[in-house]
Amino acid sequence: MKNSGGKARTIYKICPRALWQDADQKGVFAGAPIDIADGYIHFSTANQVRETAAKHFGGETDLVLVAIATGKLGKALRWEKSRGGALFPHLYAPFDFEAVIWVKPLPPGPTGEHLFPELPE
Repeated sequence: MKNSGGKARTIYKICPRALWQDADQKGVFAGAPIDIADGYIHFSTANQVRETAAKHFGGETDLVLVAIATGKLGKALRWEKSRGGALFPHLYAPFDFEAVIWVKPLPPGPTGEHLFPELPE
């Protein structure tokens, strides 16, 4: 589903399970090391996340896919041009778990690509 501005209502974060479990214990996610280095948390839309997985998480196992409600992220969420000029969601703040819709395993398939659940936009 998209909001009236054409931006996705649900965005996705791919994360190593151990990092997510640590954040879950703290009740807040401040980002993976790449997010912290870049100064914002990287997210993808439903249409972008498979390419993100292939490009940045190829061969990795024990990942989770986290669905996030954009309406709970506030003004720190920005849509910025990135890969191929597409607008990607970037969050310039940690987020608490009120924004989390669900967390699901993101296992690799038999040929190495990750197996995704159905992804609402």
